Amino acid sequence: MPADRDDDGARPRKGTHRGAEESRVRDERGRSSQRLSAPRAMLSAMQQLKELLGKAPESVSAVRPTEDGWEAEVEVLEIERIPETTSVMASYRVTLDADGELMAYERIRRYTRAQVDRRG
Repeated sequence: MPADRDDDGARPRKGTHRGAEESRVRDERGRSSQRLSAPRAMLSAMQQLKELLGKAPESVSAVRPTEDGWEAEVEVLEIERIPETTSVMASYRVTLDADGELMAYERIRRYTRAQVDRRG
C-alpha cells in the first residue's frame, strides 16, 4: 500500500492531516504515550479553569511539562474595578494529566492589575 494512504486504503482528504489526538497510542493503563503539545496544554488549562471558576482566564503566564503531564499558571480577573489598574487579579496553578485533563488547581497569588513583581 502506498505510504500516502490510510490503513483502509483511502487517501486522506487534501488539506487535512492526522492530528496529535488521532496518532496517540495508549499504554496498558490507558494513558497516552505521546505528550500533549504546550499550546494544547495551555488551551486546555484555560478552558477547564473557566468551567470551574465561571470566570474567563486572561492569559497563561507559564506552562511546563511534568513527569505526569503539564503544569500551568493561569491569570484570572477576579474583581473588576475602575480604573482597570485597581482590578484584582489572581494566579492559579493548574495541574493537567498527559491527556490535558485537569487534575488539580490552586490559587497561588492575588494582586492588583497594576502591580509589578520586583525580584532580584
